Amino acid sequence: MNVITKQHKHCDLIKVSGRVDNASAPRLGDAFNAIIEAGRFNIVLDMSEVEYISSAGLRVLIDAQKTCKRWNRGEVVLAGVPRPVYEVLELVGFAPLFRFSEDITTAVGSF
Repeated sequence: MNVITKQHKHCDLIKVSGRVDNASAPRLGDAFNAIIEAGRFNIVLDMSEVEYISSAGLRVLIDAQKTCKRWNRGEVVLAGVPRPVYEVLELVGFAPLFRFSEDITTAVGSF
């Protein structure tokens, strides 16, 4: 799994590619934590190249969303989510907890 972060004017972008599983989920969590600890809570997660997400990856997403939404500080927006990954989010009941965007430009512009 590769994780690339980029700071924009109104939000931060995290681009993830590959498999988000038990071995790689902590790296994604570290990327979220670095942004949150810097006091930035509007985050776009580009998932367009994610092939698979495990329960560990889902846990990282939920933890980041809960932290960002606490006291209405911000939120995590998921961009470019592949259909199989969206179906997993829907199956476990997490889809209503996130805002989805078709592409990065629209997601970044929503902040």
